[in-house]
This record gives sequence, C-alpha cells and structure tokens, in this order.
Amino acid sequence: MRHGKKHNHLGRTTSHRKAMLANMASSLITHKRITTTLAKAKALRVYVEPIITKSKNDTTHSRRTVFAYLQNKEVVTELFRDVAAKVANRPGGYTRIIKLNNRLGDNAEMALIELVDYNEVYGKDAAAAEKKTTRRGRTKAKKADAPAAEVKEEAAPVAEAKEEVAEAPVAEETAPEAPAADAEEKA
Repeated sequence: MRHGKKHNHLGRTTSHRKAMLANMASSLITHKRITTTLAKAKALRVYVEPIITKSKNDTTHSRRTVFAYLQNKEVVTELFRDVAAKVANRPGGYTRIIKLNNRLGDNAEMALIELVDYNEVYGKDAAAAEKKTTRRGRTKAKKADAPAAEVKEEAAPVAEAKEEVAEAPVAEETAPEAPAADAEEKA
C-alpha cells in the first residue's frame, strides 16, 4: 500500500529512480531544456528546484550537498557559476513545464522542461513586464498629479508673457505709422 507516499515512483526501484533523476537534472542544467514524459518532468521539477535553491549560497557545504545529488563535478561547477548567478533574485519557480503532443510509439504524454531564465522568447516578455510596475495606493497618484499641475501652472505664465511680447510690437508699429500719415496729410 502507498498510503501517504506523495512522490511518483515512476515504475522503478529507488536506486534506479535516484540515478535517473540525477542524470536528468544534470542534462537539464547542461542543456537548459530537455524533452521527456510529463510524469518524469514533474518528478524532475520536485528534484531539481531545491538543488538550484541550494546553489544560490556558494559555500563548500552547499557544493558538497549538491554534488551528493548530481554526482557530476562539471555540472556542479556550471550550476554554481552560471545558473546560480542568473536565478539569484528569483524566489523560486526555476523551471517551466510545457506540454507537447503525445509520443507516437506508445502515446505517452510528452513535455518540455526548461530553466525559466534561459528562455529568450519568454525572457523578453518578462523584461517588459518588469519595467511596468503598478502600486496600489494614492501616494504615487498624488505625486504624479502634482508635477503635471506644476507644469501647467508654469506653462500659463510663459504663454501670457509670449502674448504680451506679441502685443507690444504691434502697438509700436502702429504708433510710427500714425505720424507718417499725419506728415503726408500736411504735405
């Protein structure tokens, strides 16, 4: 009976399952995305996300702990050097599972599992989303309205000054013409 046992055994013995997940995690870290069955992808996500979280803290102890899971020195080096730097400010959710069409041979549900920060297609949308941040509250709205009102107030005196300057030359032009007209009438 499997009462209360939450992880998927994937039809394998414990040693086979651990070795398979370690190999899949190494491939995921190396290639940044792999295609596998949906059940294995979900099991791999549960396996690899704590490892990536552990890699954020670059100490000898965390390196040895991660190496105990992955058993590959090159992959551990790449994880701590490249991947950890990219996910440093992400609070979790390092992987994404995208469902694909079923496999032709046995009709198994297939999925693509990838590291979120290494996808260029979704990365552009995320960068655009980061630029636009909205906050609930009136403090920002008051600050946004205040500069706009100041600009309008500043613009009004400038416009009035331009009107005065424009009216002044018109008055001067009419004044000299009047004496010239008087001189013509006298002659």
